[in-house]
Amino acid sequence: MDARTDRILYPAHEPFDSGYLDVGSGHEIYYEQLGSPEGAPIVFLHGGPGGGGDVNARRFFDPDRHRAVIFDQRGAGRSRPLASLVDNTTWHLVEDVERVRRHVGIERWLVFGGSWGSTLSLAYAETHPEAVKALVLRGIFLVRRRELSWFYQQGANELFPERWQEFIEPIEPPSRGDLLAAYHRGLSSGKPERQRELARRWSVWEGATSSLLADPEREQAFGADDFSMALAKIETHYFVNGGFFESERQLLDGVERIRGIPAVIVHGRYDVVCPVSTALELAARWPEADLKIVPDAGHSAFEPGIAAELVAAAERLAAAA
Repeated sequence: MDARTDRILYPAHEPFDSGYLDVGSGHEIYYEQLGSPEGAPIVFLHGGPGGGGDVNARRFFDPDRHRAVIFDQRGAGRSRPLASLVDNTTWHLVEDVERVRRHVGIERWLVFGGSWGSTLSLAYAETHPEAVKALVLRGIFLVRRRELSWFYQQGANELFPERWQEFIEPIEPPSRGDLLAAYHRGLSSGKPERQRELARRWSVWEGATSSLLADPEREQAFGADDFSMALAKIETHYFVNGGFFESERQLLDGVERIRGIPAVIVHGRYDVVCPVSTALELAARWPEADLKIVPDAGHSAFEPGIAAELVAAAERLAAAA
């Protein structure tokens, strides 16, 4: 982690409550609560899908003023079973957020999500607006074909050509016209050693392109066996299914249901994973939201400028809600 980011975030602190919640279909999701039990309630929705809750996510929240709830989505992180795709769709996750809210006894909360977490935050808020006090969204991602094509077919490869060659190398040339489909097939039906190699290549491509400057520690973490397998299998499962949305416009059209909810949108100007144009589209449909474009940042929540905006937004909205 950048030393500047380390100074921006709160000190590391441990949960006051943690456990597993049975959500059906064989899934047990890990959750934890930290901060003050009497503090402003916030739920953190991690990225991916399949990324799991990095323990550094705890550091966005004031341990004296916030009651933060962090959980690992189905198949991700510490949830069980790892990388399971059974009944694993956006709408299962939306209802899992509600199950967690009821389980911990919170009436309404601030929803804080980045990247895929911003997608899930929007889907949840548009489905359950009565449970949402405010939203902090980072690195907007709407799972549309052009967004997926940019990152997994043609676009981002022009900015990171050497990393792109590593990404496409395990795919036979005849299959490279649709890399998402090729990876999905290999991760779904390949031999275990082949799946591990594909998962690592898929995951490291994302980790290597997620910040303005290279972060070898992130690349190493993204290449770890368990993390990469969950990320790659779950992401390809969601992406070949269009995020399980009825249409590509579903989340944008649903903004009308939540325009009265206070919101901050934070996006890096040089975000290669989720280009800033998507955040601008969302803001155009949601003029009440406070859009913060960070001029010297990419995609990662742990770049200094993005971290500062996220911490400030959580403090401000939690105090006002």
